[in-house]
Amino acid sequence: MAPLLQRKHHHMAGMTGFEIFWPLLAHVLLVYGLYGLLHIRRQRLLRQGLLTIDAIRSSSSDPIRSQLVRNAIASQFEIPILFYLCTILLYLTEGDSVICAVLAWIFVASRYGHAAVHVTTNRLLPRFVLFVIGAVALGFMWIWLAMWMFAS
Repeated sequence: MAPLLQRKHHHMAGMTGFEIFWPLLAHVLLVYGLYGLLHIRRQRLLRQGLLTIDAIRSSSSDPIRSQLVRNAIASQFEIPILFYLCTILLYLTEGDSVICAVLAWIFVASRYGHAAVHVTTNRLLPRFVLFVIGAVALGFMWIWLAMWMFAS
């Protein structure tokens, strides 16, 4: 195993040390799924004559069905960046735990919900509630990391 991935011990019984990465990989799957959905929607719009190749090149006049997916993709590169950073820091400091893994799953589940609302009804209130749930879960992950580093 590469030295960076070797861990002398893990503080939580029953943890292999990689549980914290499963939610991260699930989020990666969401991003790829959204790119797939964007492709499918754009192909339909192209066949229906509602979108042109030039419009795709310039991203200037995406119809709403395509634009909603594009916006959902962009949203996955905002607060989730802090999630990726926190996850990696928790692993490197050996501060990851069952609690952190649960919080990470809550964050990722909220991102799936947020994206689903974004690409369907796009109703602001449910999107906002899902965003807040994820942001709070992520905030607790950062608090856990800070407390872990302070106590170490």
